[in-house]
Amino acid sequence: MNNSSLQIPEHLLVSSTMVFFLIHSMQVGVGILGFEKYIASAAGYDSWISIILGGIGLHILLWMIYRILQTVDGDIVTVHTFVYGKYIGGGMNFLFSLYYLLLSVTVLRTFIEVIQTWIFPKLPLWLFTLVFVLLVYYYVAGGFRVITGASMAGVLLGLPLLLFKLFPIQYGNVDNVYPSIDHSIVELLASTKFSILSFLGIGLLFVYYPFIKNKQDSKKWAHFGVFYTVLIYLATAIVSFMYFSEKQLDQITWGTISLWKIINFSFVERFEFIGISLWVFVIIPNLCLGLWAASRIPKRMFNIKQRYVLWGYSVILYVTVFFLEDRRAIDRLNSFTGEVGFYFLMYIPVLFLFMLIMKKVRNRNET
Repeated sequence: MNNSSLQIPEHLLVSSTMVFFLIHSMQVGVGILGFEKYIASAAGYDSWISIILGGIGLHILLWMIYRILQTVDGDIVTVHTFVYGKYIGGGMNFLFSLYYLLLSVTVLRTFIEVIQTWIFPKLPLWLFTLVFVLLVYYYVAGGFRVITGASMAGVLLGLPLLLFKLFPIQYGNVDNVYPSIDHSIVELLASTKFSILSFLGIGLLFVYYPFIKNKQDSKKWAHFGVFYTVLIYLATAIVSFMYFSEKQLDQITWGTISLWKIINFSFVERFEFIGISLWVFVIIPNLCLGLWAASRIPKRMFNIKQRYVLWGYSVILYVTVFFLEDRRAIDRLNSFTGEVGFYFLMYIPVLFLFMLIMKKVRNRNET
């Protein structure tokens, strides 16, 4: 199935290797700063096993996404129109657009809370939010290639900060991470579900797939991106489990930042300030990709300029932040986004099945 409206000009396409950065940059953001507490609440120290289980599931889902997109040679709008028709498919597309916008809201508000908690407790919420939204708007308005460049920069700048987490190993207890397997498979699966918020990035492939130059070659890079993400989360969890007791993990909201506090250089007194400041470059691709995907879908549905939708969604992003004032509201937002994201991932196998059925039906009708 070809969609002429999806013939992206050559100069707007990105190379297949960039898919590695696009996948990974959306998966490693604000979630990795404090995910240890949530996965450990279900399976304790054994929850590092749940990260491996989640990684295996992600590779399977990624394979399904590629099969779905290759069948229609398009994006999520093409897929839903092919499977459900114009009207039901349009409703599903609108839900996907809102979901990507929800991801952006969650990332922005959670990261602002990090800054308020650790650096500027009296930070004017309206001012910082305005600066951040304007910055993200500038990136998204520049086009998908600009966002891809930001994603690459975020991955490269974020890696040294993650490597600094290895410092606490010298103070840790390796016995903590030996697989005792004293938790049931149900508890391990529950722990996997808690970590799902950090792994939602693969879904944006549904939107930017037409912008990939060599789609077949990009498969391996997408899987490399997922593998690298799982490796980073696994190493982060193991270091945290070696250093903190299970009771401490239950009390600590931002495990990664707490470990940054241990790092001590003669010329730097508070390394966590540097870490959080540099983490802005990791968060920006999260917001850009989410907002770009959210605004791209209405452009495809109604054939309007994406910039108009981007204006509206940027205003929504800015205003929504002010309805989330305290930690309890932000925690509820993260829980809600995690639930929605979990069902979004579970929808992928359903869509894969529907796609196979519709393909067989249409092939039978054509013959």
